[in-house]
Amino acid sequence: MLGHVEPAIYLFKDFHPFTEDVRCNIATIRRLRDVAYQLRDTYKTIVICAPMMRLATELQKDVTVVDFKPPDVPEFNRLLDRIIEDVKDKPQVKINLDADGRERLVHAARGLTLKEAENVFAKTLVLDGKIDADDVSVVFSEKQQIIKKSGLLEYFASDEQIANIGGLENLKHWLSKRSMAFSEKAAEFGLPAPKGVLLLGVQGCGKSLCAKAVSSLWKLPLLRFDVGRMFGSLVGSSEENIRRAIQTAESVAPAILWVDEIDKAFAGATGGGASDGGTASRVFGTFLTWLSDKTAPVFVITTANDISHLPPELLRKGRLDEIFFVDLPSETERVEIFRIHLEKKARVPDGFDLELLAKRSDGFSGAEIEQAIVSGLFDAFSNGTELDTTILLNSLAETVPLSKTMSEELARLRSWAQGRARPASGTIQTAATEVRRKIEL
Repeated sequence: MLGHVEPAIYLFKDFHPFTEDVRCNIATIRRLRDVAYQLRDTYKTIVICAPMMRLATELQKDVTVVDFKPPDVPEFNRLLDRIIEDVKDKPQVKINLDADGRERLVHAARGLTLKEAENVFAKTLVLDGKIDADDVSVVFSEKQQIIKKSGLLEYFASDEQIANIGGLENLKHWLSKRSMAFSEKAAEFGLPAPKGVLLLGVQGCGKSLCAKAVSSLWKLPLLRFDVGRMFGSLVGSSEENIRRAIQTAESVAPAILWVDEIDKAFAGATGGGASDGGTASRVFGTFLTWLSDKTAPVFVITTANDISHLPPELLRKGRLDEIFFVDLPSETERVEIFRIHLEKKARVPDGFDLELLAKRSDGFSGAEIEQAIVSGLFDAFSNGTELDTTILLNSLAETVPLSKTMSEELARLRSWAQGRARPASGTIQTAATEVRRKIEL
């Protein structure tokens, strides 16, 4: 290389293992520094191609880093045009893409490389002999492979529909208005991509169900963020894991990142850090910084039950778009919940006295109503009879709802949410205030 006189470019492919700061690379790093010094006044350049950034401190002054971003919408459109052009003369292949369908398919491919996108478009042609908007599911299956390879996030395949959620009309309306927020039309209108939402409220009232239903409503992949997977035994591995998880989520964007029960996941972040050396605080700090600075279209849905474990930094505007309080369902909502779960169990809701069941289930959450129906099915099956209103009333009478066993915690939660969070349905019920006697002196 040094003896070569003519101008030249020397390409080193996948050379990153030898530029890493480890003991076995000391001689290689020293040699690269010597070569860089001797090539500075020549027309010769070393180009190192690598899929990841591994650069020793000694080389940082001599190396210029050029980062290639993933392909964007125009590149996917050109790729799709080329594929359509190649197959347009084949009668067995059908192309059924209008403007909206094309936009959905191209946006679903964001986060893939051009090679991955080409493979997945070819896969759709092999599977059904056509390309249309319904092939978005095939694109999601390719993204599912990327998530599985990372090992840090879980691809959550959800078939829940927003219509299967009883009540929560304010929340469902808010989500429906943002269903097209990641489209080109929204960007041209000047709308920024929504950041996320915090669902705070009583256990079993549909917070996790909403997260699953948003994936179907927006037709975006749902990634479950398990904080327990982030913590490793080696020093610094936890911080590296959460950075890799965030990078993986952004690589398959647009997507929905679901952090379930964030109050328990980062419970140690608000403490002094004596128990874990401050690892939880550092991991949570990395997550908060990403929430504030992220530009990738990753919508974050977090759920929580206990506000005392929520650090105030998470509640600040700018990290999440809105905080919704999910309260116990009202009587009208309980009628709807009974109807939904009875239909799921292959029963005709009109054969039951839904109004009476809703009155008798005062204080019940949606999950408790579902379990009461399941308990009634067990009773009816063991007695050799069909499920009816009487069996369900007996099942409700045998159930003690969580709102009674934890009435103090529920009152405290409602008191905090009053004026601090938007109600997911109706208005937030206020706890009964204590009447104090006036003392005159």
